[in-house]
Amino acid sequence: MSATRPAATTTDPLSREPVVKVTSLTKRYGELVAVDDLTFSLEAGTVTGFLGPNGAGKTTTLRMLLGLAEPTGGEALVFGRRYHELDEPARRVGAVLESNDFDPGRSGGDHLRALALAAEIQQSRVDEVLELVELVASARRRVKTYSLGMRQRLGLAAALLGDPELLVLDEPANGLDPVGVHWLRNFLRSFAEGGRTVLVSSHLLAEVAQAVDQVMIIDRGRLVAAARLDELTGTGQTLEEVYLELTARRAS
Repeated sequence: MSATRPAATTTDPLSREPVVKVTSLTKRYGELVAVDDLTFSLEAGTVTGFLGPNGAGKTTTLRMLLGLAEPTGGEALVFGRRYHELDEPARRVGAVLESNDFDPGRSGGDHLRALALAAEIQQSRVDEVLELVELVASARRRVKTYSLGMRQRLGLAAALLGDPELLVLDEPANGLDPVGVHWLRNFLRSFAEGGRTVLVSSHLLAEVAQAVDQVMIIDRGRLVAAARLDELTGTGQTLEEVYLELTARRAS
């Protein structure tokens, strides 16, 4: 797969408002605290790796950011607003939280055309994103015949339909082969170099280290590290070593 550079960003480079601003974000389910007083912000033109063990609160945080779950406390803003307050949100934010949110009997192309119609996006954009994620040859196949990696790319195509300024991706490399992972890494870097923003959760620490500008590590719902990658690894440690040290310290 070869990386293709996305169109130029519509983000105002003079704007100093963070693309994402999370303040004291908290989510409780009864006695369980899934996200605990989380605060961070993301600037335009950056790729941020969102890391943490299973059950640490990453997906819950992303769901609150996208208006899919209501915070118990605090707030999560994108472009200065809550997600549901955005005008034409599909043109501002693209997200992939699940790789199986498809009708298995529908073709990949039809899935994208239905989404474009619902979001009032020109149908010509469907062909553009299919080419971008290299699914043109499989567009007429039913999704039930797709591999996990192909479904990941279809999900990314859906997220890109609105030509968004922010991508929120939960484990996007899951199921991708090494060539696909390499393509994804190059695509995310190119996306950010155009002035746009990426927030990506992943367990592939070595891959994250090659793709991101900065890292946030969450454990048991709390932020345990947030810094530029070169700051975290400046002592000669790898990202994996830093990650294991921080999460092991919390577990002890």
